Amino acid sequence: MIAILDYDAGNIKSVEKALKLLGQEVTVTREREAILKADKVILPGVGAFGDAMEKIRRYGLYEVIHEVTGRGTPFLGICLGLQLLFERSEESPGAEGLGILKGEILRIPDTPGLKVPHMGWNSLEFREDGRLFEGMQKEPYVYFVHSYYLKAADEGIVTAVTEYGTQIHASVESGNVFACQFHPEKSSDVGIRILKNFLSI
Repeated sequence: MIAILDYDAGNIKSVEKALKLLGQEVTVTREREAILKADKVILPGVGAFGDAMEKIRRYGLYEVIHEVTGRGTPFLGICLGLQLLFERSEESPGAEGLGILKGEILRIPDTPGLKVPHMGWNSLEFREDGRLFEGMQKEPYVYFVHSYYLKAADEGIVTAVTEYGTQIHASVESGNVFACQFHPEKSSDVGIRILKNFLSI
């Protein structure tokens, strides 16, 4: 069973649909026991950092996420879900993230010829032997929708980067915790392969 965390964020349905197409049993839930029983847990999301953290706390998900990640359950953050795993974001000054990973979320700098939000396909440059990218060709294209980007404190957890006005830490892995700034569920065959690799962990 794959648990998708429900905190009223955008993009949950498209992640659920992609997993069901892969033959997975999926539950969209904020129930503690269902989350703790899940084989894997996914935190998707599109929206604002501060608003999302307020809802995560209101629904009691802050404690459950820490419990699940602490016990070693494979955990995947997608887009806003990646950002929430870190400590803070320029989007919402004063709002504390989950703090499971160290780093901050910064606004993509204004650059001539580049629009913010960044919406579209960018290639990934692999940094380390990321388990999400096993068996994949180098520099695959994936789909991004974001105005803020990750700068991880420990570059050792960064498994892929991309360039869009600055270097963006596009994917990280730390133990059982995985996260992508891009949307695998919207990234065609490449994204399906990434989801399959996560499901096989």
